[in-house]
Amino acid sequence: MKLHKNAMISESLRKELTHQHYRLAGAHSAVKLCHWTKHSLLENRYCYKQKFYGIQSHRCLQMTPAIAWCNQRCLYCWRTHKLVTPDIKWDDPETVIEESIKAQRVLLTGYYGLLDRVDKAKLEEAMNPNQVAISLAGEPTLYPYLSGLIEAFTKRDFSTFLVTNGLRPQVLAELALPTQLYVSLSAPNEEIHKKLNVPMIPNSWKLLNETLKLFPSLDTRKVIRITLVKGWNDVHPELYAKLISKASPDFIEVKAYMFVGDSRRRMTIANMPRHGEVVAFTRLLENELPDYKLIDEKEDSRVVLLSNGRKTSLIGEAEKHEQKTKEY
Repeated sequence: MKLHKNAMISESLRKELTHQHYRLAGAHSAVKLCHWTKHSLLENRYCYKQKFYGIQSHRCLQMTPAIAWCNQRCLYCWRTHKLVTPDIKWDDPETVIEESIKAQRVLLTGYYGLLDRVDKAKLEEAMNPNQVAISLAGEPTLYPYLSGLIEAFTKRDFSTFLVTNGLRPQVLAELALPTQLYVSLSAPNEEIHKKLNVPMIPNSWKLLNETLKLFPSLDTRKVIRITLVKGWNDVHPELYAKLISKASPDFIEVKAYMFVGDSRRRMTIANMPRHGEVVAFTRLLENELPDYKLIDEKEDSRVVLLSNGRKTSLIGEAEKHEQKTKEY
């Protein structure tokens, strides 16, 4: 296997990721422009995270510190499953950040040729992101300097959203906490978990439940995310409710699986729920969780938000950002 000089990633995988519009950042990190960043610049439309939590879509850096490393092979994942073992020399957090911002700017450069459609001031803001979504691909808790990465982003005045599959509770227990911590919960029981998430490590269901029990003690804004896959995991809301009650998150997002990327090799378009189906399942879940109420939704993202009312939008900025969006 031919390897790139800077990483334990094969040239074939590197070419595939580049073809899919990822921009590699150092040895093991990568950036990809979120389609909502593009929509925000071109059409003044924004993502559900801006509507729900007050981040700015055009200033969001979507990145991963572990592009080709994961401990699951989720059937619904739109990322590649051509992953490699993490036997590499890991970049330090500052290198990851610098290379990621540099990659984001390269990906945005072409929009300067579209200033008849893009507001220049907004584009200049986009070139200086202030929000990072540490997710994108791979499992970020496999990056050994994740705490340092979050701390370094925070020092740069970034808000930090971290998404994890919850299979490394020992990491989360000692983590420098992000602004918002997501745990993916895409199965109501162990049987569906093993079939749909295809864990690559033993005791994965036990580890996930350990994370759910740990969740209440983590002093940050916490979200349980359910990716709803029609015909697979859109069942047993009562079992989801028992799991969620252990975690006591501030918010619950129920979001439709989207028939995109590599998931099309493993799923069909019939597995993608309509927004009305997501709402209907969320209502069933709401009935099982009396402390939570459906407070928001975004139809074009097929996502619904439940809240227990403990936390509000990101430092009260949601309305301000929405007003600024209207002004561009």
